[in-house]
Amino acid sequence: MPSPRKTFHLNAFLMGVGHHEAAWRHPRTREHQVLEVGHFQELGRIAERGKLDSVFFADGLAVGPRIERNALAVFEPVTLLAAIATATEHVGLIATASTSYNEPFNLARKFASLDHISGGRAGWNIVTSGSEDEAFNFGFDAIPEHARRYERAEEFVDLTVRLWDSWESDAVVLDPETGVFADPDKVHTLDYRGERFRVRGPLNSPRSPQGRPLLVQAGSSESGKEFAARHAEAVFTAQRTLAEGQAFYRDLKARLPKYGRFADDLKVLPGLVPFIAGTEAEARALEQEFTDLISPDYALRQLSTLLGVDLTEHALDAPLPPLPPESEIEGGKSRFTLVKELAEKEELTVRQLIGKLGGGRGHRTLAGTPEQIADDLQTWFEQGAADGFNIMPPYLPGGLEDFVDQVVPILQQRGLFRTEYTATTLRGHYGLDPVESQFTPVRTQATA
Repeated sequence: MPSPRKTFHLNAFLMGVGHHEAAWRHPRTREHQVLEVGHFQELGRIAERGKLDSVFFADGLAVGPRIERNALAVFEPVTLLAAIATATEHVGLIATASTSYNEPFNLARKFASLDHISGGRAGWNIVTSGSEDEAFNFGFDAIPEHARRYERAEEFVDLTVRLWDSWESDAVVLDPETGVFADPDKVHTLDYRGERFRVRGPLNSPRSPQGRPLLVQAGSSESGKEFAARHAEAVFTAQRTLAEGQAFYRDLKARLPKYGRFADDLKVLPGLVPFIAGTEAEARALEQEFTDLISPDYALRQLSTLLGVDLTEHALDAPLPPLPPESEIEGGKSRFTLVKELAEKEELTVRQLIGKLGGGRGHRTLAGTPEQIADDLQTWFEQGAADGFNIMPPYLPGGLEDFVDQVVPILQQRGLFRTEYTATTLRGHYGLDPVESQFTPVRTQATA
């Protein structure tokens, strides 16, 4: 009997009324929905209709490049996902939260609460935050150094996991006859004293349904890849060609054994911005409609921040000016390299570059029929570049509906994607088991 065909994972990366920076200006969207929680709840239901593993919200802790033209994030994502949890039953709920501008105790409590509220569907996308505007909002005069941010992140995540583990899974007793709420031997004080944090503990939230939320990471620098190999269970990444995707996939998976991990312990999910239509020509025309709505002043401010050079007065039809070396970039190093190489390889003018970046800020954009989109995903999956995909609809809700209703059925027919949910938790969707507290074996050994 042949073994079942391996299937991949699909996450919907949702942003406002679409990933394209001009989405709110296009007639396919209703711009006021960016402020309506019901809009986001409906997106969760659409993703669930397609049996997607999860939905994901990025976050930023500053207004953004030019509030006159756009806003990157309106709602705090953990709060928003709690609202989406009440409107859905199965789809996973992943939120970004920064290790640079949070404290482990508060963040651990937020995600534990989301996991309880959703019945075990929470995930944390771990970021270190690389924006100067964000740094200014937290008392810094500049972005903290890249290496220092990752050093803080390492300690932050280790401590957060210990806080989630401070309650064993059976610590809550709730026996009204004896008056026992929880077994104190199964609730652990940490008395943690590290280089950056001091936390007594335990967490004031019992152990959540998954044991701990799914851990996700999105950095592709050397520090980011090493961090992912140690901690992450899913990685969101931006790779523009199949060869680049294969190289990243091999590199990241090869780092896992040093941390006692196996290839299936971490899922690699490249981003894709799909423009879907009945013919390839129609899909390309649709993509061009969005490109034509880009506000150059907004795009130039974004690009200036990303590349570390002021382009706001630079000629749109000229190539990029000389850029600083990557070693001088303290923000997003991997995204800086991606954009720099894209501009150089394709000999793009600034106008052409901002057009290519408008849909997904460096993520791959593909315009085609549902069959062409499905073919592309299948190729990347079967040729060792992905365990699944981070789908970034350029406009919402229509772009997500098109993917769910037109592409997903093709993938299901090919045996590449589930037809029904078989798990009740986000970890289960990703083929991972619930996690037991690290303190449980210590207690068991002590009482043996």
